[in-house]
Amino acid sequence: MTEPKVVLTGADLAIADVEAVARGNATVELDANARERMQEARAVIEALVAEGAVVYGVTTGFGDLASTFIEPAQAGQLQENLLMSHAAGVGAAFPREIVRAMLLLRANTLALGHSGCRPLIVDRLLAMLAAGIHPVVPEQGSLGASGDLAPLAHLALPLIGRGQVEFRGQVLPALLALREAALEPLVLEAKEGLALLNGTQMMGAIGALLLADADRLVRTASVAAAMSVEALLGTDVAFAAAYQLARPHPGQVQVATELRHLLRDSGLQRAHHGSAHKVQDPYSLRCVPQVHGAVRDALDHLRRVLDIELNSATDNPLVFPGGGVADADTMATGGGRVISGGNFHGEPIALALDFAKLALAELGSISERRTALLVDHRLNGGLPPFLAQSSGVESGMMIYQYTAAALVSEHKVLAHPASVDSIPTSANQEDHVSMGSIAARHARAVLTGVERILAIELVVAAQALDMRQALRESAGEEPATAGAGVAEAHRRIRARISHLDRDREPGPDLVAATAMVHDGSLEDLAGPGGLT
Repeated sequence: MTEPKVVLTGADLAIADVEAVARGNATVELDANARERMQEARAVIEALVAEGAVVYGVTTGFGDLASTFIEPAQAGQLQENLLMSHAAGVGAAFPREIVRAMLLLRANTLALGHSGCRPLIVDRLLAMLAAGIHPVVPEQGSLGASGDLAPLAHLALPLIGRGQVEFRGQVLPALLALREAALEPLVLEAKEGLALLNGTQMMGAIGALLLADADRLVRTASVAAAMSVEALLGTDVAFAAAYQLARPHPGQVQVATELRHLLRDSGLQRAHHGSAHKVQDPYSLRCVPQVHGAVRDALDHLRRVLDIELNSATDNPLVFPGGGVADADTMATGGGRVISGGNFHGEPIALALDFAKLALAELGSISERRTALLVDHRLNGGLPPFLAQSSGVESGMMIYQYTAAALVSEHKVLAHPASVDSIPTSANQEDHVSMGSIAARHARAVLTGVERILAIELVVAAQALDMRQALRESAGEEPATAGAGVAEAHRRIRARISHLDRDREPGPDLVAATAMVHDGSLEDLAGPGGLT
């Protein structure tokens, strides 16, 4: 079978491409036109160095040292020193998939041809991906302003044979891994160190993989909610298409469509429609389209931002071969221009990531409320307290809700917007920063927590559905099947997690359920898109 291939043009990288490279076996190559653009931009840089022009980061120092001129003979040393001095990250190392995504995104932004580095730099980044040479990149140290400087410095150090990498399951010096892969360390030339450091590729990598996971998560959330609706004898009337179209937010309409699909042909719904059942359900059931839908819309905002960010030039300065810019503040040579600005600033993605983590926290919050209904015998429609077979002697699923509640409360702290903060650096030259890297890391932590909260709801709802049928049998009522999507979700869960017939350690069950949420084992049950 042919491996999937991603061709980097700098302009059309998609979230699916990032996941295919970061988590799969997709191969990557540089587009021929992109290679030509890079060579044209490189010629501009080389001409400026030859002229002895004063260009930020090319023939000057960095940050507050921008007024310090660097002789052309020292240009290469300047770039190597830049990588070494900026690799000041601390904390745990990022997992392999995020590092792979960072390598891909860094190569893609260079492929746009505005950074002025040689195509050789991209070739080597892609060679590292292909060889499985993964730089050790500490999670902490970026302010998300002049790009993700410290993380990207750690990412780039192995190109010159420095730093640490993970290679074939071991952490070792980069130089040794390069030798094993038959790759020589590069000698950087003017502008190339800076081209590797300025940018939002740490934020972008986390954001892209987060969004890929979140797309599975929100559809799984529809499955969990539908299971809870059935187990709690909730009504599907509030999900009617006509009602939703009276307030047609895209996410709300889509979630209601999924709920109707999951609840189709429900014997439980038919059994209690028209009875003395409550007219309105609690908000955590009745308002699923409104809440889950708003989460979808927030994630779609992140998607729009990432579609732009992943295919943008986030370096500084930027090179424009052939001119195209006429301004007194640009440095020109040989038909090309170099502009120093602030495309590295992470504010657009920082705000979007903060919005996304807030939305994801809400998805967990409403799920926990449904779990609380399921285990409360005063609110769950006659089911046993805590869904225990022998309440009192057994605690049943009491503590499942405790765990969900603890995660929800932790998310309230993590959801505080990182981007509202700023702190000046580089002797006040870099006096406003985005903190987008913190927003990204916290968003990733919230996503992981919400996966666990939804896993808890799925396990508890499956138990409640079992007990709902048992209750009907004990009352002499005919069996009533759940909706087609709910019934299949229940079957898949039971294939991995058995009914809780007596108290047991819940850890293995929750690990199995969390894996089902993360890998999207239930998301297909939410059905096709569009209105039904």
